[in-house]
Amino acid sequence: GGRIRYFICGGAPLSRDIAEFFHAVGLKVMPGYGLTETSPVLTGSAVGKVRFGTAGKVIPRVELRIAEDGEILARGPNVMMGYYKNEADTREALKDGWLHTGDIGRFDEDGFLIITDRKKDIIVTSGGKNVAPQPIESLIQSSPYIAGAVVVGSSRKFISALVVPDYEKLEKIARARGWRFGDRAGLSRSPEAAAFLLDEVNRMTPDLASYERIKKIAVLDRDFEIDAGEVTPTLKIRRNIVEKKYAALIDSLYRASVAGVPVDVLVRVFALTWPPADATIILTPSAVVWIR
Repeated sequence: GGRIRYFICGGAPLSRDIAEFFHAVGLKVMPGYGLTETSPVLTGSAVGKVRFGTAGKVIPRVELRIAEDGEILARGPNVMMGYYKNEADTREALKDGWLHTGDIGRFDEDGFLIITDRKKDIIVTSGGKNVAPQPIESLIQSSPYIAGAVVVGSSRKFISALVVPDYEKLEKIARARGWRFGDRAGLSRSPEAAAFLLDEVNRMTPDLASYERIKKIAVLDRDFEIDAGEVTPTLKIRRNIVEKKYAALIDSLYRASVAGVPVDVLVRVFALTWPPADATIILTPSAVVWIR
């Protein structure tokens, strides 16, 4: 050691906390951004001119602009001419001389590029709000008790998350507080564990906008796996597969409930004893009441 001048970082987002840690211990990390289609650099950082949380500034002879929907568009001599023998994908990627990167981002006041998410990963709620899941997931995973998280809520009224605890640490908390559980699957179903983890999520995300806040979580009993197709070899979440695999669990987060019991279940339970047609039915958070 001792001979390292700096590292060049790319390929995945570098969280601000990690960047600040490396800086604090004297290791200079200089983030950049680009794609294979751009040979492969679009932005970079210079020694002494690194801004944490950004991917640096646009390199010479390259132009970047932000489309109306937030997508980063690129133009320059390093941009590909097209995909080999694939005219359809070429037409999709190259429009009016600009490469559509598929990434969402913005420039700060000094021209540093901030990348927020992949365009295809953006969640649009039923209220029309656009939510970038990756920054929220990074915040959630900064909790020492949470190993993984996937934010969900497309076409829903609010945002929720699938949470994978750090079970070794969570089990210590559970034993110290006297929670009853048998194994990790049992702990994942523990109301106390769910409440504790939701508090952790809220603690890690105090500055989110109201429409970005996590309202509910589902606790998983295992981490996302490459062999199960849930993450790529570079550990990127395959959201479509995760959401399909856990569809029933995700749906349960959005089912209306009374006293913790889903309304559709109550309807089936009370089907034989439902009140007369002239009764007034009142649903409250703790009871089902009907009045003649």
